[in-house]
Amino acid sequence: MSALLWALVVVPLVTGAVLCCGGRRTGRAAPACGVAAALVVLGLAVASAALRPVADAPLFAGIRAGLAVDGLSSVMVVTVAAVTAAVLVFSTGDVGPEENRGRFFGLMLVFAGAMLVTVTATTLPPLLMAWEAMGATSWALIGYWWRDPQRVRAADTAFLTTRTADLGLYLAAGAALAGGAASLRLDALATSRDPWLQVVAAGVVAAALGKSAQLPFSFWLSGAMRGPSPVSALLHSAAMVAAGAYLLLRLGPLLSATGWGSPVVSWVGAVTAVLMGLVAVAQTDVKQLLAASTCAQVGLMVLAAGAGATAAGTAHLVAHAAVKAGLFLAAGAWLAALGTTRLGALRGAVFRHPVVGAAFAVGALALAGLPPLSLWATKDAVLAAVLVRDPVLYAVGSAAGAVSAVYSAKALWYVATGRSSERRGSGRVPPVMLPPLVVLAAGAAVLGVLVLPGGRDALRSAVGAVGEPVPHAAEAVLSGAVAVVAAGLTWWWHGRRAAVGARGGAHRPGPFGGSPPPGGRGSRRGGRPGPP
Repeated sequence: MSALLWALVVVPLVTGAVLCCGGRRTGRAAPACGVAAALVVLGLAVASAALRPVADAPLFAGIRAGLAVDGLSSVMVVTVAAVTAAVLVFSTGDVGPEENRGRFFGLMLVFAGAMLVTVTATTLPPLLMAWEAMGATSWALIGYWWRDPQRVRAADTAFLTTRTADLGLYLAAGAALAGGAASLRLDALATSRDPWLQVVAAGVVAAALGKSAQLPFSFWLSGAMRGPSPVSALLHSAAMVAAGAYLLLRLGPLLSATGWGSPVVSWVGAVTAVLMGLVAVAQTDVKQLLAASTCAQVGLMVLAAGAGATAAGTAHLVAHAAVKAGLFLAAGAWLAALGTTRLGALRGAVFRHPVVGAAFAVGALALAGLPPLSLWATKDAVLAAVLVRDPVLYAVGSAAGAVSAVYSAKALWYVATGRSSERRGSGRVPPVMLPPLVVLAAGAAVLGVLVLPGGRDALRSAVGAVGEPVPHAAEAVLSGAVAVVAAGLTWWWHGRRAAVGARGGAHRPGPFGGSPPPGGRGSRRGGRPGPP
């Protein structure tokens, strides 16, 4: 069965490399080849999740490159493959023939392939290689429109920031060798001798926090929004930003072995969830709002890792992948049709393109944590585990949940009320963009079953997390009520402010942000001087 696992990682990497090398010469065939490869990978991922293959190859003296699909990685490979397939189908309508489609689809496949290696690696060497490949391809994708200096600077910032944090993995590998974990197996890192154990943990934590854009590394993710919308969708949902959270969930025993690792990771995740949620509240561009919300939601996954809630954190990661991919693709569809991502210019966009609007509404309501949608259930599962560990952390996490309702309701209010007079873009959404939005919206609605009776037991058994706390009914009701009240107050505030502005003949910004004047950020190509 090792051939199945090798095929799972080789198909996207090799297909992507061929398309990249072909460049414009493969442009006509690139969309079909990219989607076909993604669908093959999805089939291989489902088969791998069922059969649990293992692969192993010699690398250095005494060190092997190991890959395996176990319980946790079985969930991850299906998530990565499914989101990649949805994003690439959408991209066939978003990336036009005037673009270098061979390079785009090739890089996206390599990006996804690197993530698949990351989630199946059982030893540090293949993990390091995939970690670096993700960083390099993210740089190329964020700076895809490389003739624009601002986009190139954003790509450089993302690469250098994450690359600096990545040095922690090299430090961890060296410390593991010195500390007696000479095989460099991930499950053996926690057995390293002191003081090397502390160095291993510090390196892993630094690398994971940098990749997942947690404080103090969060700033790079804002500039990453200058890349194409499908890149943002994959980057924020099931690829690089999720990789750090996955690694911390995978290496929970290492965090527990240090004494300091679990509380530090928990507090970083909780504080990031609150502060970056407040940053999201202040945004006036839908992609920037979604970017800050990604930092906040991944903060809850990191909080789960620190609290030892592997199953709850994994469920939140999977549900968030569907939610955030759908939201970014909906924003990309509006960008294609209306030529902007500014919230003020998207007034009434829900009704101009009903399928896109419905998908965005479902994703936004799920992101707000409104029952019975997915993130309401998964967030409460995380908080239930945190409450057992530290009531103060539980309060901070609950505050982050309330803030998520505020920024989600703000985004939805702008796109669901009023009507913008701006007319830019093509005015149409290609039909091929719609099926991925529908599928992802369905996932955003129902993936909460992963933490409900039945699904919860299966997930816990798969990831080896039997015995995690379950939220009481009162906690779930209170959480849902807080989300509804926070979202309702936000909706009322924006409606009242708009009414006051209409009576006064001017739009007055309030504490929940406003809209920049026409001509600001948001044009689809943003001044790109020529084709890439």
